[in-house]
Amino acid sequence: MADDLTWHDHGCYGNKDVLTPNIDRFASQGMRFEHCYNSAPMCAPTRMSLYTGIHPVRNGAHPNHSAVYPHIRSLPHYLNDLGYRTALLGKRHEMPTQNFPFAFLGGRHHDNGDGVDLDLDAAGKFITDNKRRPWCLVVTSNQPHTPWNRGDATAYADKKLKLPEYLVDTIETRVGLMNYYAEITYMDSQFGRCLEQLENTGQTDNTIVIYLSEQGSNFPHCKWTCYDSGLRSACIIRRPGWIEAGSTTTAMVQYIDILPTLLHVITGSNPVQDFDGRSFLDVLNGQRREHRAHVFGIQTSKGIGGGPEAYGFRTVRNQLYRLIWNLNHRNKFSNGVTRRFKAYESWARLGETGHQFAADQWYRYQYRDEFELYDLQNDPFEMNNLAERADLKSEVSDLKSEIEKWMKQQGDKGAATEYAARERMMKRTYR
Repeated sequence: MADDLTWHDHGCYGNKDVLTPNIDRFASQGMRFEHCYNSAPMCAPTRMSLYTGIHPVRNGAHPNHSAVYPHIRSLPHYLNDLGYRTALLGKRHEMPTQNFPFAFLGGRHHDNGDGVDLDLDAAGKFITDNKRRPWCLVVTSNQPHTPWNRGDATAYADKKLKLPEYLVDTIETRVGLMNYYAEITYMDSQFGRCLEQLENTGQTDNTIVIYLSEQGSNFPHCKWTCYDSGLRSACIIRRPGWIEAGSTTTAMVQYIDILPTLLHVITGSNPVQDFDGRSFLDVLNGQRREHRAHVFGIQTSKGIGGGPEAYGFRTVRNQLYRLIWNLNHRNKFSNGVTRRFKAYESWARLGETGHQFAADQWYRYQYRDEFELYDLQNDPFEMNNLAERADLKSEVSDLKSEIEKWMKQQGDKGAATEYAARERMMKRTYR
């Protein structure tokens, strides 16, 4: 798993500028998911929903730096019960530790750019030592989470980088993009090293490998938002001789579906545990082309550096539209981007000179309407809010009804859940 990597910033997902040779090669060997989604566009809720198969409010970990409820079980519980040796190397962002009993192989919660950030020799040793027994290894890079201090940014210095539609073209934006891309390429090399270690032990053909990009990057419109660039994830899964090499699926899946899928693969039967996720094994083996009609997401401002007292997002998307419900839309949204991110600051300065697009993008990051509706076929970067269009009122109503049903199932009381979110946070104990 990468850290804060927007889904479209991979070569195999259409970005012709960023260099991701190992991930691109891996995609040619497995199945690439066009529509994989997180439950929340920030690190801790994303990871804990992945490991538990349960969305953030129902597992207890909906703000950042939060904790699941005491009764919640996670991936190492389920796999250890089935005789697997289950370990994690790298960034940890799950609490409390007893609910995530990985064998911890070491790592950092953040990377300051000094020394070895991810000891991949430890991964190689684990893979070799457990060669004759079932095992599962989660490798979590710190990259390309800010600060962008790894990789060779000069590799991108001479490129005329193509910016996604939601970014304002300033020098600061381009410098940030160069440093961000350099760290993606650095992370790609880490992933390549993991695959090489697996190959060297002769276990490639009997190992399922999953690559995930986590949530969106630190740029505005990505992380901490419920747009596709915040919630959508790169997801590639390889199992030689079983998953069709070089295949692509448009089936909509969520991180909460991955644990039930793995259990289905291991046991041969669909799990009956109380997950929010459900197995997409039939998609992997080519028997089905669809999985979910709707995917859901949540974001709460609690636990964000510089965040407001409350600013909650709830969202649902189908194949055609995304609806975002901004529960505290009368408040001003804020975070580390609005306080100290150089690219965003440059948008404000440019906007003050009369540049309308810069002014608009700066403003819309902090101030939202109650509802946002986007036509994802014609507006994939969600730039034009259609919620007030008369001919789409029924679409807004139908999707809002889906959000309300999901919130009821989750025990999510909306604004009240936002204001109570701090109760779920714990003192950070990460290394």
